[in-house]
Amino acid sequence: MELGLAGKVALVGGASRGIGKAVALALAREGCRVAIGARGREGLEAAAAEISGATGSEVLPVVCDMSRYDDIRRFVAETVSRFGGLDIVVNNAGGPPLGTFDAHSDEVWQAALDQNFLSVARTVREALPHLRRRGGGRIINITSMAVKQPLDGLILSNAARLGVVGLAKTLSRELGPDQILVNNVCPGFTLTDRMRQVLQNRATAEGRPLEEIVEEEGRRIPVGRLGQPEDIAALVVFLASEPARHITGTTIQVDGGSTTAVM
Repeated sequence: MELGLAGKVALVGGASRGIGKAVALALAREGCRVAIGARGREGLEAAAAEISGATGSEVLPVVCDMSRYDDIRRFVAETVSRFGGLDIVVNNAGGPPLGTFDAHSDEVWQAALDQNFLSVARTVREALPHLRRRGGGRIINITSMAVKQPLDGLILSNAARLGVVGLAKTLSRELGPDQILVNNVCPGFTLTDRMRQVLQNRATAEGRPLEEIVEEEGRRIPVGRLGQPEDIAALVVFLASEPARHITGTTIQVDGGSTTAVM
């Protein structure tokens, strides 16, 4: 299938590792020029060199804390300055702290909203003029399976990420006439560095090998394994592509069948 992505410009948040890095790599493999953002300069520059070396595509690393509006402004501006425009925006940021309602102060709530909700609104605001100048584009938000089936102990994520879904659905209708398509991708249990550390902590506490814990968690999923970042990246690439030109306002999970919700 011809995806029509060669020469497009993509901006990917939280892309020094995990799902964001996998998305940036997958887009670069399709011929996109990619700007990647993350907070840590060393890891970001290493990721950029790795992606460029593997694909031959130009990759621009921009240090960016997605919870800070000034950083987002600079991220978008430097992307457009380097590449001359913008076609694809992938909103992605790390998840907020775990905990129940009683565990979180106003300050923690505000930080979660800045990182996981307002980061999306702010990035879209900065990117929109450039997408419109291109005659259309794609906005793809990485959320969580929690928007389909809220998870215990993740009240910050459950609340903030559902806000993204409402925002995206409304934007899909407002921006449809501009040929800007807006969709959400919802990872399930995925073997990122963060997940691996959580499972390693459990393995250490229980005196068991990490591989055994990973297999055990995989058996809880209908397809029999934890997801990989590449599984999420594959859907993002398709939604960014020309064949996906009639798909907007959707929220699609990539979870191996874990979510029991019908819609």
